[in-house]
Amino acid sequence: MRHEVKRRLAARLIFFSGILLMLLGCAFLLSTIAGISRVSVITAFSFIIIGSACAFSAVKLNKRSLYLFFATFFILVGFFLFLSSLNIIPIALENWWPSVSVFAGLALVPAGWHFYGIIKIRYLVPAVAFIVLGAVLLIFSLDVVTFSFKQFILNWWPLLIAIAGILLVLVSLGTKGGSKDSE
Repeated sequence: MRHEVKRRLAARLIFFSGILLMLLGCAFLLSTIAGISRVSVITAFSFIIIGSACAFSAVKLNKRSLYLFFATFFILVGFFLFLSSLNIIPIALENWWPSVSVFAGLALVPAGWHFYGIIKIRYLVPAVAFIVLGAVLLIFSLDVVTFSFKQFILNWWPLLIAIAGILLVLVSLGTKGGSKDSE
């Protein structure tokens, strides 16, 4: 019986390694065709491999939602770096840093869904807040608007207070009553 479990684990590990090698080989093939440096491809796939290892850990260990968050986050960052290195997303590294906030918000959704079985407001509100914050900072980082972030804050600070109030109302509605259905 114990031998069978080890054999199954070894088969899964070999399968997982095979998938990673196929992806890495395709990435190197794309990089040689497009003339992209291998360092950027290795960096991108390092994030994807770390994310895949976290996903594997999420399946095997008890703290699945935490590992699922990290898995989603690292895979999103890895794919973004890979697409950026292929110049499919033509954004310079110093301009895309707010995307990290967007990726964190996107990674909270499956982690919260996995933990509770449905999307709960206590995960959805911070996820939306991270996504909105990252999107706003991306607008200024990519110079989409003509005015500065400082000018935006000076003119629109009442809107920020109103948004904070809306978020607090949503959180209070999601936790009202203390029953398990509303958590």
